[in-house]
Amino acid sequence: MATCPECDADIEVDEFDVDKGDLISCPDCGANLEVTSTSPVELEGADDEDDEDDDEDEDFEEEEEADADESEDEETEGGDWDE
Repeated sequence: MATCPECDADIEVDEFDVDKGDLISCPDCGANLEVTSTSPVELEGADDEDDEDDDEDEDFEEEEEADADESEDEETEGGDWDE
């Protein structure tokens, strides 16, 4: 049994089912938690900032892909200039 550091709820976690570094969610408050120890199981609040950085990176990549698609369309349309 582990305790959520956010809401102090008891969380049933089998130490054989988790590894150090695994992420779990508190069933009571929904907090993202990281397993910091397996014997006994100890939990810490997971850094949400890393997730936000990943989301920003994905958004940037999607914008780059959209820009690349637009450039390809323009090149196709303007391909008759050589004739």
